[in-house]
Amino acid sequence: MSVKVEVFSSPGCSKCSQAKEILKTVIEELGKDQVTWRDVNIVDEMDYAVELGILSPPAIAIDGELVFPVLPKPGRLRAEIIERLEKLR
Repeated sequence: MSVKVEVFSSPGCSKCSQAKEILKTVIEELGKDQVTWRDVNIVDEMDYAVELGILSPPAIAIDGELVFPVLPKPGRLRAEIIERLEKLR
C-alpha cells in the first residue's frame, strides 16, 4: 500500500514549484513504491480544492485530507508521510 499525496498549485507559482521539488526529493528518499502523487492545478480543479478547504497554493493533501495549507519544511513533510506509512503496516 502507498500514501497518496496531492500538491495543489497554480501555473507560474514559484512556491508551488518548490513544493513539488520538496515532494519529489522526499519520495526519492522513501521509495517511489511508497508514495503516489499528483499535481492538482487549482484553476482546473477549483471545486475539489475548495472542498478540501484550500485557500491558496501551494497546499498539500495526503490521502484526501488537507494536511499542509502552506508549504511545509521538507523534514515535516517527510515525517508526516512516514507516520502515515507506518499506520498502513
